[in-house]
This record gives sequence, structure tokens and C-alpha cells, in this order.
Amino acid sequence: MNALSAFCRSSIGRKMIVAVTGVILILFVIGHLLGNLQIFLGPEWINAYSQHLRDLGPLLWFIRLILLVTVILHIYFTVLLAIENKRARPAGYIDRNYVKASWASRHMVVSGLVVLAFIIFHLLHFTARKFNPQFPLLKLDPLNRYDVYSMMVYGFQNVYVSIFYVIGLFLLTLHLTHGSSSFFQSLGLNDKKLTPRLAVGGRIFAWLLFIGYTSIPVAVLLGLVEPAQQL
Repeated sequence: MNALSAFCRSSIGRKMIVAVTGVILILFVIGHLLGNLQIFLGPEWINAYSQHLRDLGPLLWFIRLILLVTVILHIYFTVLLAIENKRARPAGYIDRNYVKASWASRHMVVSGLVVLAFIIFHLLHFTARKFNPQFPLLKLDPLNRYDVYSMMVYGFQNVYVSIFYVIGLFLLTLHLTHGSSSFFQSLGLNDKKLTPRLAVGGRIFAWLLFIGYTSIPVAVLLGLVEPAQQL
């Protein structure tokens, strides 16, 4: 226990926790995107995917609990590192190097907290089915499954909701672009040739995630995806 406590109090330990929890969350983001993109394959695909998740029962809630703990740990130790870095950095050093730091790196905590608010809204919106009077009116699909396909379409037909999603995803992408750079350093990978290339690859990957996620609300707003049920 003492060793674990000392690890969590050390700067290296905190960076490791932020890096590992970040990887776990990125893996979830990838899986979540692959599931959501099935909306382009039609109601059968994404409704079946959603039903499969529901069939997991208690396991699904356990996974959600793990993700919640991971998010809390990631934000908590990111804030601690930000405070630690601010206290350790002389004022003159800040003046000389402020312009060299990217916007994402200088606002990691703020963007992270906004992303957290975005996640909470997302869960309330689609998981708890709040904020949209059309959701309770949806009937089950022909196979007696909840019509997630139509729910997503009606949800993103609200232009303000879609704009908020795009903004939240944009901030998440900025968060990931800086995280991809600091991740390898946190794990002690400081190869002068390999590390910058991995960081660039991480940034490209982050923007591909942004394109993938935003393609859904954009397609809905453009009328490329129509609900299966007309309300």
C-alpha cells in the first residue's frame, strides 16, 4: 500500500496513470466509433449492435463502472500534474516559452473538463434518452428491439445538439493531439527519431476519429440518413 501511495504521489507515477488511463479511454472511443458508424449500414446493423450490448446485462454496467473510474482517475491526475507543473515553473520561463506551447497543451485541463461535460450530456441524451420529446414516441423495430437508428437520427436532427457534439469532439481531438505527444514521453520513450513520428501518427489518428464521429451528425443534418420511423 505504501509503495502504491508513493507511486501515485510521484510525478512519474502520475504521468504513467494519466497515460494508461488515456489508452483505456482511447480504446473505448475507437470501439464506440465502430459501433456508431453502423448507422450508415442501416437500422438492422446498429439496432442489433445495441441489443447485443443490452444482452450483456450486469457485465455492461461493470464495464461502464470501469470506464467511469478511468475517467475520474485520468482527470484527477491530469489536474494534479497541471498544478505541479505550474508550481515548478518559474515566471520567466513561462514568459519565454508560452508562445512555443500549443493551445492544446496549455489548456489540457480545461478541454478535459469540457469533454467530461460533453460525455455526461451524451450519456443523458442517448443512454438515458433525455432532452428530446421524440425519443419516448419511438416504437420497437420489427424484431422487438429499441430503434436506436431512428433515435440517433432524431437526436442529431436538432442542429444545436449536433453543433454541441461537433464542438465537444473538436475539443476531444485537441486533447488527444497533445496526449499523443506526451504519452510516449510518459512511458520513457524519448527516441529522437521514433518519438516525433509516433506523435505525428497519434495526431493524424485523433483527427481521423474526429472525422469519423462528426460524419454522423453531418450526414443527418444533410438528410443523407433518414429515420426508420416517421413521427
